[in-house]
Amino acid sequence: MAAVPDPTPSRGGPGLGRRRFVTVCAGLGLGTAAACTAAPSHPHSPAARDGRLRPESERDAPGSADWRLGPTGPADAVAGYTDRVSVIPGEHFGLHVSTTAASFRVSAFRVGWYGGRQARRIWTSQRVPGRARPAARILGATRTVRADWPLTLTVDSAGWPEGAYLLRLEADGGHQRYVPLIVRSAEGAGRTVLLHAPATWQAYNRWGGSSLYAGASGAYATRSLAVSFDRPYDGVGAEKFLVYEWALVVLAERLGIPLAYSTGVDVHRDPGVLRGARAVVCLGHDEYWTPQQRARVTAARDAGTNIAFLGANTCFRRVRLEDGEDAGDRTVVCYKSDSRADPLYGSRPAQVTTDYRLPPAPDPESSLTGVLYEGYPVDAPLVVRTADHWLYEGTGVRSGEGFAHLVGVEYDRVTPGAPTPGPLEITAHSPLVCGGRPGHSDSAYYTTPAGAGVFATGTMRWVEGLVAGTGLLGRDHGMDVRTRAFVTRTTENLLRTFAQGPAARHAPPARANVPEVYGT
Repeated sequence: MAAVPDPTPSRGGPGLGRRRFVTVCAGLGLGTAAACTAAPSHPHSPAARDGRLRPESERDAPGSADWRLGPTGPADAVAGYTDRVSVIPGEHFGLHVSTTAASFRVSAFRVGWYGGRQARRIWTSQRVPGRARPAARILGATRTVRADWPLTLTVDSAGWPEGAYLLRLEADGGHQRYVPLIVRSAEGAGRTVLLHAPATWQAYNRWGGSSLYAGASGAYATRSLAVSFDRPYDGVGAEKFLVYEWALVVLAERLGIPLAYSTGVDVHRDPGVLRGARAVVCLGHDEYWTPQQRARVTAARDAGTNIAFLGANTCFRRVRLEDGEDAGDRTVVCYKSDSRADPLYGSRPAQVTTDYRLPPAPDPESSLTGVLYEGYPVDAPLVVRTADHWLYEGTGVRSGEGFAHLVGVEYDRVTPGAPTPGPLEITAHSPLVCGGRPGHSDSAYYTTPAGAGVFATGTMRWVEGLVAGTGLLGRDHGMDVRTRAFVTRTTENLLRTFAQGPAARHAPPARANVPEVYGT
């Protein structure tokens, strides 16, 4: 296993600047926008919901071509955050907004297929008076950045369909930013659960100058040891969602399979959405997991729920969620290489926040994912090993065929000797060089005694590959339309098979080939 250096920069795809993001969205608007309904009479009242649309069949409903983001302007032009990472339909949530404009509006867009328009406007506020709020404050020894702005707007989500939402803040001067929100499902029985990763979004968030990777000076030594959801996301406001999650949501909804929506934070608090679920899909960058989340996803697998890891570096860091039981746990704690400074180090080793594979309570992620995170940065072709696997049906791929640049920017591999849940089938085995050292990235599949199928792509670019060659994310790392066709068909095969229930009952089980591949 290669050594994994801790002081890494903010990784996992290029940043979406304003100009790049406008390019992203310009390719998404197809046809005319649906008309927006009337705005609520008073944006601060609990009844601020008159602009919502009735629940409907999300897959084929008319979309809104104008969901894309306009110019973001300066960092203080407009920004905001919600007081919850997710809500059940009908729950209220608060918006905390700062803007240099005299007023602003909020539009809520639900991400989906919508006949190719990729989103639908569900609600719009009336115009709300704007106010510039104070700069961020830093909390003590953990160097936690918080905004702690007063409540600006209370929104009632009654009538909002479950799903992934982009709230667009629209300032008078034309500047805009997103705020992500998941309208989560209360139960996932009989459905495929899309598991969003706000803890990872927050870990990389540099708003206010500090993330879990670097402090205001850019130095790892001055990074935050805990990060708060009580602040906006930097950049366009939803970069990690847009790069690593959005395209999969659109594809899954286009397929028309029964879907449920949740987050790692919600599974940490209540595993109910996983009971009876056909499948759980972890998206392109889902690095930060609590032990509770990991235990509950593992239990779902052991009960027969299929699991897909459509990224790399998944379940790599052990974190705690602290603060605010009423409104959700609002602080993500991760001491990483300073784990001995974690207050729980001497008393509760299994809760100490560091890499899962490291002391004081090592528990490598491979026991769930089948693969281990190995390195960054890398750029290499994904090379198919077992072209006759059911995952690749209809792709026309041949064993030994490669797809340039699909392995990156981080990668996983099967590591002989690491704890794994059972026999693995390596479906893609991709040679690479990372940091001057040769290695491999592996896509791997295994099945469990309960019939669950578990698939890991071994590359963080998989979800980005769904739009390869389109320019929709501004840069495709050199991936092309051939790669998009391969990734799309493979993902469709995966989702459709997993949506039927325990995969071993509907498709051939894993064929153990690790000794053949690695000579062990």
